[in-house]
Amino acid sequence: MIVLYEDNHIIVVNKAAGEVVQGDETGDATLLDIVAKYLKEKYNKPGNVFVGLPHRLDRPTTGVVVLAKTSKALVRLNTLFKNRDGVKKTYWAVVDKRPPKFTDTLTHYLVKKEDQNRSYAYDKKQKGAKLASLTYRHVASIDNYHLLEIELHTGRHHQIRVQLRQLKLHIKGDVKYGFPRPNGDKSIHLHARKIELMHPVKNEMIMIVADPPDDVVWNEFMKLFRSNRFSPVSPV
Repeated sequence: MIVLYEDNHIIVVNKAAGEVVQGDETGDATLLDIVAKYLKEKYNKPGNVFVGLPHRLDRPTTGVVVLAKTSKALVRLNTLFKNRDGVKKTYWAVVDKRPPKFTDTLTHYLVKKEDQNRSYAYDKKQKGAKLASLTYRHVASIDNYHLLEIELHTGRHHQIRVQLRQLKLHIKGDVKYGFPRPNGDKSIHLHARKIELMHPVKNEMIMIVADPPDDVVWNEFMKLFRSNRFSPVSPV
């Protein structure tokens, strides 16, 4: 676990692939458990340590996760994330094909199948469906892969994974949504790169950025990023 930001009210970490944010049927230690242990040891606190979770990341996904250190901060963060007012999330996704457009906004209706832990996207409204919207931008390419920068407008189950699949774009390692083979560490190349949000107590905007994991593909894209060879915000 890498701590990206911490004050008296919140702690922000760079979640690793495979870490489960909340408890599931595996019984594995959760990110909440890990952060609580970190805070207990760092501050030598007796008894239980409060850690609240206002949002989630899928287990194979990496990147920025915000947690509350007080109940007051959690209530305010829950409102921020629910209303998406004062929160902006930016993701990076490595896909197997160049997208059909340099940038586009995708809108679908998503239906979650609980028994499959999977979502399905439709162009028209379905029973039980929730509206999902995101904007992607193609920012770089290497030999076999392409990097998209994605801004989420809604927060739905597996949203980026299933919406990109509608364009026949598959995230590296994501066999659940069509990539042909898993990554060796069971990760997928989807990374919560940046979050901008109104601080729940200080009432000021903060921005937190997380570097992707250390692997061959991510490292190639980071080289392009650091050498300022990403595509501009809009095509020339």
